Order: sequence, then structure tokens, then C-alpha cells
Amino acid sequence: MSEITKTAMITLCGRPNVGKSSLTNALVGEKVAIVSNKAQTTRNRIYGVVNRRDTQFILLDTPGLHKPRSALGDYMVKIVTSSLADVDCALLLVEPIPHVGAPEQALIDRVREEKIPCILCVNKIDTVEPAALLPVIAAYNEAWEGFDAIIPLSAHTGDGLDDLLAELGKYAEEGPQLFPDGQTSDQPERQVVGELLREKLLLCLDKEIPHGTAVEVTKFSERDSGVIDVSATIYCEKASHKGIIIGKHGDMLKKISSLARHDMEKFMGAKIYLETWVKVKENWRDNVNSVRSLGYRDE
Repeated sequence: MSEITKTAMITLCGRPNVGKSSLTNALVGEKVAIVSNKAQTTRNRIYGVVNRRDTQFILLDTPGLHKPRSALGDYMVKIVTSSLADVDCALLLVEPIPHVGAPEQALIDRVREEKIPCILCVNKIDTVEPAALLPVIAAYNEAWEGFDAIIPLSAHTGDGLDDLLAELGKYAEEGPQLFPDGQTSDQPERQVVGELLREKLLLCLDKEIPHGTAVEVTKFSERDSGVIDVSATIYCEKASHKGIIIGKHGDMLKKISSLARHDMEKFMGAKIYLETWVKVKENWRDNVNSVRSLGYRDE
């Protein structure tokens, strides 16, 4: 029986590919956000839920702050900035580089504007020597003296995560449990399986192609036998991209679908029958109506 008496809403923000989704997954203890080594993997705000003793932490994983070049980019940046309102604390996640870039400065300015507590998290410490962290910390202290705490950590190895949760506990407020025991994300299962398929597109495809793809799950139903039927349409922006996604003799699409099905079965704990199609929707990222129709909505 849960003994949750306090909650804390925490926004994770930073530039693309700094490790926000990896940190969210590490804190939650399971995959609730897709990850890849490509920038702008996360497109929506995703809630991860962590219950620790008497506190429920709700982590808001956001897209990386970047200069938008499309209607989809505009949507993603709006998600970042709006997620810094009405939360108990912000985590500014940065890499161990002794330089405060424009995205980091913009987020610091936004945090100051919202007058919310902020913790600086220096991620990927497993990739540098400990002495290399000192100039990083100095650079950020020079940019802003208002950080409540500075915590070096590694989402990959888990170093520093206990320290982070202990620090976050200071911002918890008395209140009811918002998510029931066992729920680790606000995402519906249908949305998660679509994201897992998009993750494999990012993994298997090169250059700009995967950034121009979107996934729509058109069927998600369970048979009496327990098998879950999933039908998904992959949208891309050009006919030439469609051919690359499908591959010679359909080999690439088979590979993407097989990898996705494996993760879907792990997530659902059930057998998955997956069918995938590829369709062209030209320049959908630049069309506000297309962006909204594919599930990227502000409301």
C-alpha cells in the first residue's frame, strides 16, 4: 500500500541530445521515453513517475531547446517554454563542456523569469575526468549565481541519481498522489508503441530521413488469446525517402518492425502482431494542420 503524502513537479530541460530522456528513464527505472543519438528525438512533453518513500516525483521530459525551422519545431519549442511554468523545480541538464551556449542561456533566462528553483545537472560525467568538471561548474556559476544546487551525474551509469532525488525531495509539497501505484508514465499504451516504432526509425535510418518521419497507430486491439494487434503507418516527406525506409525487398522495413516489435512485447508483456505501412505526406513538418493531425497538439 502506497504511503505517498507529498508530490513534486519537476521539468527537465536542456539542448537536444543532452540526455534528458535517458535521465528520465534512469530515474523511473524503466523506459518511458525513447532515446537515440540523434538530436530532437523527443517531440512531446512526457511525464515520468517516480515514487520514493513518501514522495511522488512527476518528471516532465521535454524536447531539446533549438532554433525551430518548421511548424513541428515551433510546437516543440513551445512545449519546452510552457513546461517551465507552474512547476516546483527545473533541472537544467548540460554536458561537461566549460561553455554556456545560447540554448542554456535562454533556459536560464526563462527560469529566472518564472522565478522557480533550478538545479544544474552536469550529465555524462562518465565521459570525462573529475578535474574537468571544475571549469564547467565555474562557467555556469559565472552565467548565473542562482542555481539551488549543482549535481554531477551520469544517466548512463547511475552515478549521482540518489543525490539528485535527495535534493529534489526538498521541493515536494503536501498533496494527494497524482498517479496510482505501478503507473510510470502518463502516456497511453497506444502512444508508447508508436514512439517505440519511431525510435527504431531513428536508430536504423541516416541523416535527415528519420527526422521527417511520423508514426500513426491506426489499430491497437487485444485478441481473446491475449495477442495484441498493432497496425501503424509511417509517414515520410518524400517518395525517395519511402523507398529507403522500405529498403531492397522490404529488408529495412522488416528490420525496423522486428526491432520495434521486440520492444513493444517487452513493454506490453504480451505477444504483438505488428503490421506497418509507409506513406508519403509531403512537407508535413511545415504544415500546422498536418502536425496537429499527427498528434502534436498544444492542448
